Amino acid sequence: MNCIHPSPDEPGFATAEMLFIDPAACVDCGACITACPVGAIKPDTKLTEAQLPFIELNASFYPKYEGKLPPTSKLAPVPDAPAVDQRPYGPLRVAIVGSGPAAMYAADELLTQRGVRVNVFEKLPTPYGLVRAGVAPDHQSTKGVTRLFDQITRRRGLDFYLNVEVGRDITHAELLEHHHAVLYAVGAPNDKRLDIEGMELPGTGTATEVVAWYNGHPEFSHLPVDLSHERVVIIGNGNVALDVARILTTDPDALARTDISDHALAALRDSKVREVVIAARRGPIHSAFTLPELIGLTATCDVVLDAADHELVRRDLETVTEALTRHKLEILAKLAVDSPPTRLPISKPRIRLAYELTPTRVLGSDNVTGIEFTVTGTDEVRQLDAGLVLTSIGYHGKAIRGLPFDDAAGVVPNDEGRVIDPATGNPVLGSYVAGWIKRGPTGFIGTNKSCAAHTVDRLVTDYNASRLTEPTAKAGALHQLMRDRRPDVVDMAGWRAIDAAEIDRGGAGRPRDKFIDVSDMLTAAAGAPKPTLRQRLFSW
Repeated sequence: MNCIHPSPDEPGFATAEMLFIDPAACVDCGACITACPVGAIKPDTKLTEAQLPFIELNASFYPKYEGKLPPTSKLAPVPDAPAVDQRPYGPLRVAIVGSGPAAMYAADELLTQRGVRVNVFEKLPTPYGLVRAGVAPDHQSTKGVTRLFDQITRRRGLDFYLNVEVGRDITHAELLEHHHAVLYAVGAPNDKRLDIEGMELPGTGTATEVVAWYNGHPEFSHLPVDLSHERVVIIGNGNVALDVARILTTDPDALARTDISDHALAALRDSKVREVVIAARRGPIHSAFTLPELIGLTATCDVVLDAADHELVRRDLETVTEALTRHKLEILAKLAVDSPPTRLPISKPRIRLAYELTPTRVLGSDNVTGIEFTVTGTDEVRQLDAGLVLTSIGYHGKAIRGLPFDDAAGVVPNDEGRVIDPATGNPVLGSYVAGWIKRGPTGFIGTNKSCAAHTVDRLVTDYNASRLTEPTAKAGALHQLMRDRRPDVVDMAGWRAIDAAEIDRGGAGRPRDKFIDVSDMLTAAAGAPKPTLRQRLFSW
């Protein structure tokens, strides 16, 4: 019915803060409710009290069209499932590097047809990328997309090569010896860094690192997160900053019912933090967090502004015309006033949003003791005491060995997913990208579905046109190569054994209790039954 907007063909789809359901076009069939992988679509009668503001937001999107679809709208040009030419001498073989949403959606798109074999490579022993290690533990409904990914893993023709690092254990050129194409869906793993004095001190870090810490990512499980001071300062006010602030001020008893890592839960129980300040260089009208995240934050946490920032909100409200931004400002205008902002201690943990503060240096000698700002555009200096200073100012892609890289944009140069050599403008044979490494760090989990579909469409088009070189290695040779190179490679059965063990460890009160050490993951994976030679051959 084309009732959900913005659709993939409409401006702003990739960066939309939320989608809207047109009440004039919707026929209440319920298909989108059933299909939504994260349960984000609900009838208005099923909304909780905290979600009621979304009724007004949805309604405000459509009146200007008087019940008609937006004039730019047409049926979204997401390509149909690719029609793979069947060849008598073997399937289309594709390697996907990465196992997050873009990777899993690409695998799903490829495996809609017979005659396709997909091998997913991931450097960790566990799949699903930022859904596992980046989504906040109190957002379990969002993590529900893993149920869809689990369904994809049951498709015939898909296998995992987990605990394998491409570039270390196997090269790009070697992958092409075993596959027609290699599709990279490796995200944007690097944090943008803030270049000010003191950022090397103990007690500094990034919000992304803290997210990985409380989500049990094995590379960050031993991160020193100092919660002994009453104040934490986060520089940057995107959704990740809000996530971290919310977790640091949430009752640990509530988090104990989630999949938060045990070490993080223990640290939060002993935490002395009473205030998290989220500081932004620009004013409220430029807030980087999305409206849904703000609504969720204010519904569950004590959030305050000081009197001067309330005045900034009032000023911006007088000029803003864009509906979503205006709604953001209206919510900010209703926040409690805290003045003076430096007053500590307080009885209950809270979050304070602060604006027009430009960081100039982190204070301290052996450890962080605070941070110094100037009021943006002036010489006025302000200081805040703090024991932990985190930055959350964006992400940047990482160069892939063997492929061109645009360091300024943080992406692999590409034409709708086909990797392009910028020196010649020609495609790099057999190389493709999807997700953030393709388009930059924009959009959300669902955005990767259409992104992956477009890339797969180009890949299959090239295969059908015989533009891709046939693999020189025999079918099945990859399995032995990886066992020789990486004896502790984790396959699909190994991942399922890890998954089952974590769920069992969680018991009745938690969705799972994650392993945080790779050695424990590998021990669990080793208990999985090994596929027979017949099973391996039959899978081809």
